[in-house]
Amino acid sequence: MMKLCFTRVPEELLPGIRELCADLDVCMDDAGLAVEVTQRDGAALEVRAGAGGASIVYDRKIHFFRAFSLLVQHLRAGETAFSLTEKPQFTLNGPMFDVSQGNAVIRVSEVKKLLRQLAQMGLSMLMLYCEDSFDVKAQPYFGYMRARYTEADIRECDDYADLFGIEMIPCIQTLAHLVDVLKWHVYDDIRENDVCLLVGEEKTYQFIRDLLTEATRPFRSRRVHIGMDEAYNLGRGAFQDRYGVTAPQKIMKLHLERVLAIVRELGLQPMMWSDMFFSGYGYYGDAEIPQELVDCCPKDVQLVYWDYYHNDEASYETSIARHRRFGEPIFAGGIWTWIGYGAHWDRTFRSTEAALNVCKREGIREVFVTIWGDNGTECLYNTNVLGLALYAEHGYSEKIDYEKLKSRFEFITGARYDDFLALEALDNVPGVDDTAMTSYNPSKFLMWQDILTGLCDKNIDGLPLDAHYAALAERLKPCCGRNGAYNDMFRLYYHAADTLAKKSEMGLRITKAYRAGDRETLRRIADEELPELRRRMEALRACHMENWFALYKSLGWDVMDMRYGSLLTRIDSAIAEIGMYLDGRMERLEELEEERLDYDGRPGMISYLNWFGRTVSASRIAPYC
Repeated sequence: MMKLCFTRVPEELLPGIRELCADLDVCMDDAGLAVEVTQRDGAALEVRAGAGGASIVYDRKIHFFRAFSLLVQHLRAGETAFSLTEKPQFTLNGPMFDVSQGNAVIRVSEVKKLLRQLAQMGLSMLMLYCEDSFDVKAQPYFGYMRARYTEADIRECDDYADLFGIEMIPCIQTLAHLVDVLKWHVYDDIRENDVCLLVGEEKTYQFIRDLLTEATRPFRSRRVHIGMDEAYNLGRGAFQDRYGVTAPQKIMKLHLERVLAIVRELGLQPMMWSDMFFSGYGYYGDAEIPQELVDCCPKDVQLVYWDYYHNDEASYETSIARHRRFGEPIFAGGIWTWIGYGAHWDRTFRSTEAALNVCKREGIREVFVTIWGDNGTECLYNTNVLGLALYAEHGYSEKIDYEKLKSRFEFITGARYDDFLALEALDNVPGVDDTAMTSYNPSKFLMWQDILTGLCDKNIDGLPLDAHYAALAERLKPCCGRNGAYNDMFRLYYHAADTLAKKSEMGLRITKAYRAGDRETLRRIADEELPELRRRMEALRACHMENWFALYKSLGWDVMDMRYGSLLTRIDSAIAEIGMYLDGRMERLEELEEERLDYDGRPGMISYLNWFGRTVSASRIAPYC
């Protein structure tokens, strides 16, 4: 264990130092290497070591903890004399984790582990995006029977974040994205449509007051993210029935004024997603925004420009210039881990490189990175640590050094950089154009689609996907024992690849054998291959469940359990149906008589098929979702 003796260290740093000591395998000892600590306003981050000891110069609290980690990293590497200087590029930089849309609420113990990693990286902010994942005492159906944080949970996380100088900012919704709330009929009187609140209704603003009061109370920060994105059908439902046809911009202005009145009363500083202010003019592009639309945005709300779809700097330059008509924006990028089991590192790295280079050049001082949980959260939250390290290294250099990123990542996590990169292959399969900024997610639709009806089978016909996933499983197998705290995570992805190695082309093979009258192959599939697929699927489910309960609150697993359960049952049904057909008890297999069509009329590899209900069956399995 490395021994360090901090001199002149401010008292406010000591609790955070003690928390990081175990992760860094360091202890504070008067006999250890002397480390002089100096806080200096506006200073660059400096770390030095030599014959006389070591020193750290820092500006903000969070900068000290990155410096502490850098010091230990270089000492651990055997360096006895070195001098490092870094200039922070942003005043705010950190992740936003969606804990609502994918039903995966990160456990408090895991949030604390994440905060220690953010501290070592020097990331200064954390948001937990909550649509209904927090308690609201006056609204018992808000988050009812879904995983959510108590006030005590949030306060514990916020207290812990403060040890390292990390600002936790509440992030909620106050207009749309409330499908899991508004499905309850107790909210009929404040519902515009399935996802959106009814603007102008007084009960709506009492509801929002309840949300804002409860959501912000446990936090030190006075900043709050009030959401308001993607309200696409605003004014076309109950609002139109009550008030007649009204331009969405006018409705948005009315609602925002009412919400901001509550925000101001509570002494909060708001930010919101910006897309609704560009409605009708294209969120991405160069269409001129009229002044009357700019005037709809109050000056005391800061707009968040979100973009993870481009890999060219010109797109970001144009969008930042358009946003600056409304005031100085915050930029939000993304780590592409929300569309299946795979991690789209190439897309993440390329979009981040372009976006953050422009942000630094254009003087954007506040950025964060979104990690969404759309319809599943098959990709575990801790997989994103590589993307977090990417944002961190961008945050302390004008031009990123990828070798430094690799060394920092491996030091902080104890995991292998190249093993993490291998997870790209869960979705980067034959038939995918890996040079395009696309959203292919075969790991998801191949996993959930049905064995017998195979809605995606025509699109993958002729592609060697079983072989691809078999090779990937062999590649991932050794990763499960050499990545320390991430071994269990890699076990999930190994089992996913191992299952897909048997399942990807199964529907095509069954259909081909049936139509060729190859009864011998059908018998072998029913007696040997489908039972083997079932065994692999059971192993995948068990591993996923183990990971889920370690990382997330229990509520929410029910959705994943039902998905795996339906697959296992459908395997049983396929075995039974094929058996009845071969035994002469069933004249034909009706599912296999159906002509296979391209999914949604589009040939080739499918992009962004991210909804379980549209993957598993052509029938309505959940009419209200």
